Amino acid sequence: MTIAIGNDHAGTEYKLEIIKHLEEKGYTVLNFGTDTNSSMDYPDAIHPTANAVESGKAELGIILCGSGNGAQMTANKHQGIRAALCWNNELVSLTRQHNNANVLTIPARFVSLQQAIGFVNVFLTTEFEGGRHANRVNKISCAG
Repeated sequence: MTIAIGNDHAGTEYKLEIIKHLEEKGYTVLNFGTDTNSSMDYPDAIHPTANAVESGKAELGIILCGSGNGAQMTANKHQGIRAALCWNNELVSLTRQHNNANVLTIPARFVSLQQAIGFVNVFLTTEFEGGRHANRVNKISCAG
């Protein structure tokens, strides 16, 4: 499975560790974020990450910024993206089960690295339940 990942300067440390973790588990990672702590504009990394998921180059995405809000707002401008901002495992699980989220948003300044890696594990191993949730998910995107 291929995972797209993008981040701004606030998420660099976590992103690098998440990439290492994913590669150790056998995932292919497309890195669209910065690898430094120098200030950068999060949309410059988030749009390419969302494009990779939306186009099918990656099955899922992970995005990080300080609060997670800017990254999530940017990703959700894409019609084919359902980015979820999560700060605990229950939210990660529910957003996959009920909302079929295809991008996990991590607020790097508000969770620990250990928590963030745990979120990634839950995100990648939790399946969409479908059923009654599918009709709702199908109503999320705006018709163009």
